[in-house]
Amino acid sequence: MTTESKTERNFRNRILAGFIDYFIICTFFMVYVYTFGEPNDEGGYSVNGLPALVPVLFWGIMTVGIEQWLGATLGNLLVGLKPVSISKSSDNSTFSRTGKKLSFGQSLKRHLLDPIDMSFFGLIGIITIKNTDKNQRLGDIWGNTIVVKSSELKKTE
Repeated sequence: MTTESKTERNFRNRILAGFIDYFIICTFFMVYVYTFGEPNDEGGYSVNGLPALVPVLFWGIMTVGIEQWLGATLGNLLVGLKPVSISKSSDNSTFSRTGKKLSFGQSLKRHLLDPIDMSFFGLIGIITIKNTDKNQRLGDIWGNTIVVKSSELKKTE
């Protein structure tokens, strides 16, 4: 089943969603390093070896894991947005929602590019969203996804 989709930029909601997600992730990271880290020569704390993978694992759960489980990250859920899978026509001139849940690979691709999309206070993502016909950031382009209002999905179901 495919559904024609209209996308909107939703800058405020997308920025707020990213802020919520990464506020949770960064807070966990700081608390974890301060709690389980050891003092280093620069006056801070560091975690080495296998325990250093815990924050990376937490990031994966908070982004890809929750997106797989709930259909969107916590930030997107709170602001009423949802990423959806799209299929492109052979000439890339049109696209449609597939109605399918994001695959693990799509979700991973979307979030692996978060550091680039959010660099320079999100300027890269904002410029990309503003200049693509489907209002996609780099992660969305690579993952063949778009971000739509959850309320729009309910209207077409």
